[in-house]
Amino acid sequence: MEFFYAPLLCVFVSVISLSLHLLFYKTRTTSAALPPGKTGWPVLGESLEFLSTGWKGHPEKFIFDRMARYSSHVFRTHLLGAPAAVLCGSAGNKFLFSNENKLVQAWWPSSVDKIFPNDNSQTSSKEEAIKMRRMLPTFFKPEALHRYVGIMDQIARRHFADGWDNKQDVVVFPLAKNYTFWLACRLFLSVEDPAQVEKFAAPFNLLASGLISIPIDLPGTPFNKGIKASSYIRKELMGVIKQRKQDLADGKASPTQDILSHMLLTSNEDGKFMQESDIANKILGLLIGGHDTASSACTFVVKYLAELPEVYQGVYKEQMEIAKSKGEGDLLNWEDLQKMKYSWNVACEVLRLAPPLQGAFREALADFTFNGFSIPKGWKLYWSANSTHKNSDFFPEPEKFDPSRFEGSGPAPYTFVPFGGGPRMCPGKEYARLEILVFMHHLVTKFKWEKIIPDEKVVVDPMPIPAKGLPIRLYPHISQN
Repeated sequence: MEFFYAPLLCVFVSVISLSLHLLFYKTRTTSAALPPGKTGWPVLGESLEFLSTGWKGHPEKFIFDRMARYSSHVFRTHLLGAPAAVLCGSAGNKFLFSNENKLVQAWWPSSVDKIFPNDNSQTSSKEEAIKMRRMLPTFFKPEALHRYVGIMDQIARRHFADGWDNKQDVVVFPLAKNYTFWLACRLFLSVEDPAQVEKFAAPFNLLASGLISIPIDLPGTPFNKGIKASSYIRKELMGVIKQRKQDLADGKASPTQDILSHMLLTSNEDGKFMQESDIANKILGLLIGGHDTASSACTFVVKYLAELPEVYQGVYKEQMEIAKSKGEGDLLNWEDLQKMKYSWNVACEVLRLAPPLQGAFREALADFTFNGFSIPKGWKLYWSANSTHKNSDFFPEPEKFDPSRFEGSGPAPYTFVPFGGGPRMCPGKEYARLEILVFMHHLVTKFKWEKIIPDEKVVVDPMPIPAKGLPIRLYPHISQN
């Protein structure tokens, strides 16, 4: 859920009185040791500006303006209704990633719990998230990932046959979401029937919109629709879970076929198994985390390959060599993906310039000092991918698309952070690599294309998305292997 609590719910209508807010800041700002910066408007702080730079397609502007004005290492602001410090650059990333659960911990707004409710009153949402992260490495270990490549290839073939073949024009972002969501349903739940996948897809869009809306729970608001969509999906998941339990008991399902079976059959240290409602909530979070960020990455791969014919040609050459090495009907395998070195360098450069995860919040567990400034306990902390990704100190000519940055040993540590870092690094990083590369393989071996809207605006809310979904015109290759 890392990407949910970046700039998701930045406009808070606070119930606390203005006088208490001002008193709080009068008390805090007497300390000269606090980082330089400003707190903006009462109650709202600088949240509107924080969000609006993303809406305008330049989320890095909020960060870089303040780095230039106050400090290139750390500055003070006020976001999500709370005082916050933004730690910048590779040193800031290293500090936060290295001190996870020591000086800092994950944080997201309490309103997120309304969409992802925790039915286990004995543990907090944070504790449940920690349990989930401990479980995921089993699902994403190398031997499991090897098995997924062929499945991903099968789904990709069906996806391109249904949504791309024999089409003159397509809109990329909805198609990319369909592809990544289909994969998530198949690999997490063994659901691959397009009708059943579509049944989940529509409410998931409402849920995602609710997560990035103002948290006002009134009928008709996006937040209210998100809560209702979450309830509907969890109800549907409960049906899938009950059927799986029966299938496992009858020997019709395998204990190792997907993460749902793993959750049903794995007990904790006390020998207790997860409740069905807990499993539904965790699967719900996985389905979102497993497809939203990758769909953004796939979309921007299409965008940049349309704009950069020489880069397209390099990817096409590499992918056609792999395609020509395959027999009729042969699926892609792990070894094939290891040959896609240039393609992955291109994907990494896409992730640098348009990171799906713009950054994330932490909370200070104790008072500490960073770069000579005092950070009080309870303050919210934010790291921004763009503070390094688009910083010439770390990436010369940062606006230039240059896949060679990732050759050899690649970027310096803590500078390329599209998946976060430290204990909270996205556990699905390698899974995302596979689904992006499989998508690229089928895309370039089938088509060339051009953008229908050459100067289409990009909005970041909270992930980067072309404003019109990236409509393109397809030109199928005459000869295909």
